[in-house]
Amino acid sequence: MTRERWRQRAQRANEAFGLVLLLVLATYVLGSILANDGWSAVLLVAVTGATAVVALTSAQARPVWARRALTLALLATLLAAIAAISGGRHWLSAANFIEIGLLAVAMGAVLRRVVSAKEVSSRTIAGAISVYAAFGLLFTWAYGLIDRLEGGGFFGEASVRGSDFLFFSFTTLTTTGYGDLVPSGQFGRMLAGLEMMIGQVFLVTLVAGLVSLWRPGQGLLRRHSEPSSRSDIG
Repeated sequence: MTRERWRQRAQRANEAFGLVLLLVLATYVLGSILANDGWSAVLLVAVTGATAVVALTSAQARPVWARRALTLALLATLLAAIAAISGGRHWLSAANFIEIGLLAVAMGAVLRRVVSAKEVSSRTIAGAISVYAAFGLLFTWAYGLIDRLEGGGFFGEASVRGSDFLFFSFTTLTTTGYGDLVPSGQFGRMLAGLEMMIGQVFLVTLVAGLVSLWRPGQGLLRRHSEPSSRSDIG
């Protein structure tokens, strides 16, 4: 009985998707108030890397993948620090490229865990929402990377800050589309269209489907009924 209880607690600790969601939201808040430049960018890169590592661990990915993710997260933070010291934008671009890859792999692992779950619980819902919100962060870094690599800028001649990319990404993900910020290049428009499709399909199919199957309190009732059923057998 005690061993089974500890096993269940360890399982809940491993699937700490609530913590992943908190880290994603913390990254969103930091991205809204900090510029993706200088030492602020170092903090953003470090938090994003930590989010990816925790997500992989919570999704019960193989330890080798978690170690590789940690190594890449530290490398990205180092590159961002070099960019802050030297002022070289290509170092920050490399760090952002690593961030995009880390988030994609980590959220892919979380999504696989969510889809393969035997029952829908609050942790499952938190995992699905984490993946959905992480899509907004992933495209944010992608838009900023394109802005640094393109000569004309992602939004053309418009004067923007780092938080504008975050705002544009989440309004695109949710298909709100205020229209105040518009990509100037064809590649940027194509990427924005892809984010719209992902946001709509993911929210309407997976998240809505999981919420419809969620029965709050079902697990608690099952745990309360197990001791009584065992005593009846005895």
